[in-house]
Parts: sequence; C-alpha cells; structure tokens
Amino acid sequence: MNLSVVNSTERNISYTQWLCFSINYINGTLVHTFLRHEIFNGNPRYILFVHMVINDMIQLTIAVLLNLTAYIFFKINVSFCCFLLVIAISTTVNTPLNVASMAIERYIAICEPLRHTQICTVRRTYNLIGIIWTLGALPILADVFMLLATEPKEFFRSSIFCSQDMVFRQAVMLKKKNICHAIYLSFVWLILVYTYFRILFAATTMSADASKARNTILLHAAQLLMCMLTYVGPVLNAALLYMFPMNLLEIRFTSYVIIHILPRLGSPIIYGLRDEAFRKYFKLYLLCNVTVTSHHKNMSTIRCVTSPRVKPSL
Repeated sequence: MNLSVVNSTERNISYTQWLCFSINYINGTLVHTFLRHEIFNGNPRYILFVHMVINDMIQLTIAVLLNLTAYIFFKINVSFCCFLLVIAISTTVNTPLNVASMAIERYIAICEPLRHTQICTVRRTYNLIGIIWTLGALPILADVFMLLATEPKEFFRSSIFCSQDMVFRQAVMLKKKNICHAIYLSFVWLILVYTYFRILFAATTMSADASKARNTILLHAAQLLMCMLTYVGPVLNAALLYMFPMNLLEIRFTSYVIIHILPRLGSPIIYGLRDEAFRKYFKLYLLCNVTVTSHHKNMSTIRCVTSPRVKPSL
C-alpha cells in the first residue's frame, strides 16, 4: 500500500478518536450534571434531553468502532457486525423520535400549562423513552429475523465489510428501510410543524416563554435536518466519488465526520448550553482543578476537584 495512503489513514483514525473522546467528554459531563441535581432529574424536559445525549454517546461510540474496524480489519464476523448494526441503527432512528417527543413536551408546557404536570410526569417520560427504543429497534430487528430465516448458518460465521447495505442486502430489506425512514421522518416533521404553529399562535398572547419555546422548536427542526444527513449520505458520497474518483479516502473521512460525528455535537450546544440553569451547573463539572498532594518524597496523590456546589434557584 502507498505510504501516503497509510499516513492519511492513520491521521484520519487519530482525528476520529480525538473527536469521539471530546464529544463524549462533553456529553458525559452533561449526564453527570443531570444526575447530580434533582432540579434536572425530576423534570421531564431534562430527562428527554439527557436521554438524547446518552443515545448520541452510544451512537457515536458504535459509529467510531465501525469506522475503526473498517480501517484496521476491513472485514469482521457477520454475527458481531449484526450486533453492532442493531445498536447503531436503533440509536440513529431514536434521535428524530426523541426530537419529536421534546417538541410535544414544549407544546404541552406552553399551550396546556395547567395540565402539564399531570400529563408530563417522570414515570410517563420513562415509559415514553421505552416506546422510543421499541420503535427505533423494530425496523432493524425485523431485518435480523428476516436474515435468520433466509440466510444459511455459514453466512453468520463468515466475515464481511460491516455496513447495513452489505449485511441486509436483499432488495425487500432495502425497500423496507426506505419506507420506514420516510414514514418516521414524515411523522416527526408533521409533529414539529404542528407544535411550532400552535406555539407561534400562543406567543402572540402569552409571555416570552412561548417565544423561547418557538425558537426551541426551530432548533429541533435544525437538528432533524442534521439527522437526515444520514439518509442522504450514500447518495452524496456516490456523487462526490463520481466527480473526484482520486480522493476516495478524503471523501469518506469528510462525509463520515459531517454525517456521523458533528450532529452528535449539536445536542449539547443546541439544548444544554442554551438553558441558563443547566449551563450554570454544567460549567462546574466541565473543567476541574487538578491538585497534587505530596505524602513522601516519591509519592503524591492527584485529585480532580470541581468547583463548590451552588444551590439551584428554582
């Protein structure tokens, strides 16, 4: 293999690992902030937000793992590949469903404020998360059962380049995938449009909270557009490869970063840092002060100390 190609591949792997670690560190800090304060973990809005963050962390980790196996091993065992794809595809489908759930919660909070605490309880929120995971896993699990019914046992013991189109390659599976994506995305867009205009009409007669919720719905739409990059990615890659056939590695790496990695950075920026209450506590844990305590000449203890806690202002 050409030395420049090897160097380019190693550099891309290093960039990918660094981006994954950085984004998961930020998202992990968001989860830590959520768990440490009852003002957040007892609020359905923040529960849905942190569920999306955890979902993004899982999706990003699996996507990077798939990318690394493609670079290092090229082919892996089909059974292990199916396991990784089930997680990756389920979490990918979960994201737009979670966005729709967050939009509905904002709609109820603004347009039905007196019933919000009755409808949006913590228990119902966790039940909704269970429904999201069920809907997210159904399409790919159906493909797995279809694969088990149609493929011989030797296929699952063989090695393959791990991608959805390579494993679930039957024409009926490809058609089903496109139909499911169209149904799910149409359903989510319908919810976003409906909640946006209902909140828009409410904003003319209510407080500034309605205007803020309206902007939040617009940000939901922006994130949904980023999610849709996953579905147009293969078409975009094919078009770029047709125009620039000599830049295969650069095109694959760039599209991978834009489609799979950068949208995972959108959640903390769009939601976590916009919220004043969450931002205040998030800063306490994002960076920590490292102190070194010496006990003997050749021994020391390193501790990571966060800023002192501040009582939440309800």
